[in-house]
Amino acid sequence: MRKSQIDLPGAAGLLVIATILAGNQIVMKLTATGLSPVFQAGVRSVLAFLVILGWVLLRGVRPGSFRRYFWPGVLLGVLFTAEFIGLYIALDLTAVSRASIIFYTMPMFLSLGAHLLIPDDRLTPVKVAGLVCAFLGVAIVLSDRSGGEASLAGDLLALMGSVCWAGIALTVRVSRISEAPPEAHQLWQLGVSALLLPALAPLFGPLVRDFGAEHAWLMAYQVLLVASFGFLFWFYLLKVYPASSVASFAFLTPVLSVVMGWAILGERLHLSVLVSLALVSAGIVLINRRAR
Repeated sequence: MRKSQIDLPGAAGLLVIATILAGNQIVMKLTATGLSPVFQAGVRSVLAFLVILGWVLLRGVRPGSFRRYFWPGVLLGVLFTAEFIGLYIALDLTAVSRASIIFYTMPMFLSLGAHLLIPDDRLTPVKVAGLVCAFLGVAIVLSDRSGGEASLAGDLLALMGSVCWAGIALTVRVSRISEAPPEAHQLWQLGVSALLLPALAPLFGPLVRDFGAEHAWLMAYQVLLVASFGFLFWFYLLKVYPASSVASFAFLTPVLSVVMGWAILGERLHLSVLVSLALVSAGIVLINRRAR
């Protein structure tokens, strides 16, 4: 049943999703002690693809014509592969708080791309204000090189992941794959990356580091709670509630990531990180604000 605004169950669901996604960045960093970042991403894609494929077959969902969606589907998978190569390596190199703030500037790049490619999605003064806030937030966190947690390479890789994420959203909106159900988008992203990521992983060093039983549980979190049923729940919320209202909750994820990085990993909360977080969060809200 379609609803015109976020109600209490919707807000609770979005808070759960934001918490799961924020926790995922902590989990990715912890899993890197047992598996190399790119190989870890590959394992996640392989297992999540099998889970979603089983879910689709069980429910009798028709993903659509393979031939019709081949090229946009491949593009989705390549962008997805690049996105998570960037994010996983970034989290291995830099602090969760820094990587999360930079990665969640995706709406900034999406708005710029939509302005150029989608005639009815132009920049408005409010969106421009959001872009300025988000840009200033990124500039501040990139300029702060204090402490051993800061890595320029990690920051730039997180930025690459953010750009690729925006590219995925734009591809879904402007290509014929927009006609396919969300499960098809997910299958293309996971299927292509399940082939590419394991093949590329050896280029980034040894595949296994110090793997233990705890890393298997951490991978289960990534596969089931995030890459499989977490995204399906997110798509469900998008079907029920207005997209702009759902998207505005995205600001919670970097906020929660910063808090979890401090509480769980003991990361220092530099003033520059807190200022950047406030600017990026404000930018996300403004960019996703629905025009009256």
